[in-house]
Amino acid sequence: MGLISGLLTLPLAPVRGTVWLAEQLTEEAERELYDEDRIMRELFELELREEAGDIDARTREEREDELLERLTVARDRRRLNDRGGGEDGR
Repeated sequence: MGLISGLLTLPLAPVRGTVWLAEQLTEEAERELYDEDRIMRELFELELREEAGDIDARTREEREDELLERLTVARDRRRLNDRGGGEDGR
């Protein structure tokens, strides 16, 4: 970026910074949401909670379905990344 263009776009710096921060937060949230190890731990904890009587079978099944969907997406995303599709699959 040249000096002139840098000066002309200086007023946009806070906007660029905000956009960058939002992108970073989104990426981190998606990493956590689709972390396979985390999903597996949640599935295991769900089973323990049902055995302890903290939740009923229906609640466990509903939550388990959600977790299994996330696990499928996580594995699809990993396969895309392994093939060179990038973090966001593009």
